[in-house]
Amino acid sequence: MAIPIRAKKNLGQHFLNDENIAKKIVDSLLQVNNGTTVVEIGPGTGVLTKYLLPELKNNFFALDIDRDSVPYLKQHYPEIANNVLLEDFLEFDIKKIIAGKFNVIGNFPYNISSQILFKVLDHRHDVDCVVGMFQKEVALRLAEKPGSKVYGIISVLLQTYYDIEYLFTVNENVFTPPPKVKSAVIRLTRNKRTALSCNEELFTKVVKTTFNQRRKQIRNSIRPILHIDDSELTPLFQKRPEQLSVEQFIELTDFVESKMASKA
Repeated sequence: MAIPIRAKKNLGQHFLNDENIAKKIVDSLLQVNNGTTVVEIGPGTGVLTKYLLPELKNNFFALDIDRDSVPYLKQHYPEIANNVLLEDFLEFDIKKIIAGKFNVIGNFPYNISSQILFKVLDHRHDVDCVVGMFQKEVALRLAEKPGSKVYGIISVLLQTYYDIEYLFTVNENVFTPPPKVKSAVIRLTRNKRTALSCNEELFTKVVKTTFNQRRKQIRNSIRPILHIDDSELTPLFQKRPEQLSVEQFIELTDFVESKMASKA
């Protein structure tokens, strides 16, 4: 399939050129979308857009920072010309165009895919579903469960609020230009956790602090924060961070918070 726009290396562009995979990605979102407005990030030449529009009509926005892609999409999809924006999702205030809930889809540039998900976390009360293309290594990390060496900070923070499904692997040869790595599509679906029982800011700090020294037992990475002796530690402190589930990190944060309060 001929690609009408040149992929730009500085934007991390690899245009998907397989229609079957494009439709499969879109279907993975539409199956659970329930009429919610959808934001497509980095639509490029519109390979996903063409399958989204028949279902979404004007309930759709596309954001791209490519000055070639935006006019191309406006020309080829005039019915949504006003909904195709030359904007950076990471910097753009999405509430300027959407007052309520929205879902997210995209063949995400791999160099900013994690940043996109952290932005989604900022809007976790409004985003019920994300379907996206990621570097396979990143997709595996996001979906991994406790006990794995690739389970890390972003795994915990995302799994706190989302159920993550690894949907399928995508070969390099279906992109123009082909990336040097395999890709994968995952789906994030909002879970029922509306708020944490612990301090959310402290929770994030505890997760990051422990994983920054992931080879150490938690007792050694947390000790500088708490200044407590071994007699006060719970069994969780004898584990390494990759062994802890989201629920155990919440329990750990509750403990840290109580000790900080008692020493204040």
